[in-house]
Amino acid sequence: MRGCVVMFEGWGEGWADVHFWEMIVRTVLSFAALLLLTRLLGKKQMSQLTFFHYITGITIGSIAANIAGESETPFWNGMVSLAVWTLLTVLLSFITLKWGGSRVILDNQPTIVVRDGRIDEQAMKSVQLHLDDLNMMLRETGIFAIKDVQYAVLEPNGALSVLQKVQQLPATKKDVKAGGGHPQYMPSEIIADGRVNRKNLGMYGLSEEWLLEEIGKHGVSRSDQVFFAQLQEDGTLDVTLKQPKLKK
Repeated sequence: MRGCVVMFEGWGEGWADVHFWEMIVRTVLSFAALLLLTRLLGKKQMSQLTFFHYITGITIGSIAANIAGESETPFWNGMVSLAVWTLLTVLLSFITLKWGGSRVILDNQPTIVVRDGRIDEQAMKSVQLHLDDLNMMLRETGIFAIKDVQYAVLEPNGALSVLQKVQQLPATKKDVKAGGGHPQYMPSEIIADGRVNRKNLGMYGLSEEWLLEEIGKHGVSRSDQVFFAQLQEDGTLDVTLKQPKLKK
């Protein structure tokens, strides 16, 4: 009987050693796979992540943790799950990059919550933003009075972008020669990756003829030759042309 007990104890110690080394191998391989897959996902700062991408990152990390720490989880099943989740994320990023319209559905879009010192109540309700949260976010940017805000935009990642009224901005050497007054326009996207944002054109009463005339000043005749064009406060158009493709 005593011999059986010693044999059982020895077997238990051997099993523990096997289990220990199995966990070491699973952890190392999971770490390497996670490093490789996160490099595949590309570079993006935490402040730029939308809520969906933030949750996706947490999920990928949780899958890797289960592979490394849960011996009951079949190793290769976990690796397949990790790879498929990552590939779906990459596919989603590719779709939003190639088809701008999909960004509104998948990443949402910026929402103007303050215009000319007045809070847009409907916009606040649509993004479920409370007044206390709005005031806190404004204070974080150094603004304590809403009347000093020309535009406040809630971005898809939850950050608040603020454009102060001209008279509230710190003076610069350029301002000494420039007169005051309200901006004529809010800086807005007009062309993104060759596609015209007709919604913004219509919002400011601008025509496509005007747009073609403006981009013509930069030596192009079609919107698909423009990578990005933004309407400036004074009504001018800031244009970045597409880089010519190199011939193979």
